[in-house]
Amino acid sequence: MSKKIAVIVGSLRKGSFSRQIANNLVGLFPSEYEPEFVEIGDLPLYSEDIDTPENVPDSYTEFRNKLKDASGVLFVTPEYNRSIPGGLKNAIDVGSRPYGENAWENKPAAIVSVSPGAISGFGANHILRQSLVFLNMPTLQQPEAYLGNVTNILDENGKVSDKTIGFLQSIIDAYVELLNRY
Repeated sequence: MSKKIAVIVGSLRKGSFSRQIANNLVGLFPSEYEPEFVEIGDLPLYSEDIDTPENVPDSYTEFRNKLKDASGVLFVTPEYNRSIPGGLKNAIDVGSRPYGENAWENKPAAIVSVSPGAISGFGANHILRQSLVFLNMPTLQQPEAYLGNVTNILDENGKVSDKTIGFLQSIIDAYVELLNRY
């Protein structure tokens, strides 16, 4: 039986660097893992006013169910203003509600931050980790995955260079080890 891995891309842009990196990462999982992109762009901004049994948006329910079915979550995100994108924060909030029904609970996580700059999304990576601690998600510690200067890593087809693929494989291998402990 395969283990589903929810892949959440923090950028909403279709051709984003984060999505291109995520596309490379999903092919590195062993065959017994089934990575599935879980989209966050259609989630209305979280509000308890619309998250009621009689009004809950279908997109909230679908998103939460995909998280509940997953064995783990791989986050691939850019950095916006030294933090995570608003859409990603909204997805975290949607998945953690209603109170007492945290769909993220005990899902092992890995974070890969991506940036065209040299700082490599360090801020986004660590801001996201703060939320994952509260959500009770065991998170891969090593290797740390900050991909800076991403425009030098990706070719015109969105594939990573040969020298980078080994590093990405080491991230997935360590993440699989974490997943196997849960």
